[in-house]
Amino acid sequence: MTTRVEQVMGLPISLDLRDEGDFAEVVDDVFAWFRDVDARFSPFKEDSEVSRYDRGELTAAELSDDLLEVLELCAYYEQLSGGAFRARLPGRGLDPCAVVKGWAVQRAADMLKAEGAATFCLNAGGDVVTAGEPEPGRPWRVGVRHPEQPLAVCAVLESRNGAIATSAAYERGSHILDGRSGTPATGLMSVTVVAGDLVTADALATAAFAMGAEGITWAADRPDCEILIVDDSRRMHRTAGLALAS
Repeated sequence: MTTRVEQVMGLPISLDLRDEGDFAEVVDDVFAWFRDVDARFSPFKEDSEVSRYDRGELTAAELSDDLLEVLELCAYYEQLSGGAFRARLPGRGLDPCAVVKGWAVQRAADMLKAEGAATFCLNAGGDVVTAGEPEPGRPWRVGVRHPEQPLAVCAVLESRNGAIATSAAYERGSHILDGRSGTPATGLMSVTVVAGDLVTADALATAAFAMGAEGITWAADRPDCEILIVDDSRRMHRTAGLALAS
């Protein structure tokens, strides 16, 4: 068993790995990966690849394969959401963070699996990738924070091999903007998406939150996903297949 917590990419990232064996090297690699992602992709660091590209110091031909992949994902979710999800808003710099976190954590989970890890929970500020069962017959239990009560949860979800991401305004205020108008998103208090991977879950949660009330149906219609959404009237919306803990 291995547990580790570090503050990196501006948030706490924790790993609870239940497999027997020596995973020290890959765990070190995982957290080194997070530090590398922060250094290269943060729009808040002047010397990051994202900042240098945004200032025109790098051409598209000079970008790393990783950043090209991230930008392609941003373009895909912008198109899918009708422009509500955007990595670059008029008058603002390039900010791919809404894709980068899920992409980086999913890559880290894949690194663990490639080295034989089969039972773990990787949690990046509430966005989670799980593998296996912590005990035979028992899934991982993931709490979804209540949007108005910091010490309470509005639901506890079950997860075995998948990902859960939540977008809300309770941590950083109105930081999610509707890319169609450039104004803070309204209509929803929190959006949680359950999917097979964290890239999908994280990007869909952000896009749905940016869309406001119309994001409820939009997110529910995405294939192979389940949702839990709290709107501004404090009504809870969830799809029938959502696995709630008993």
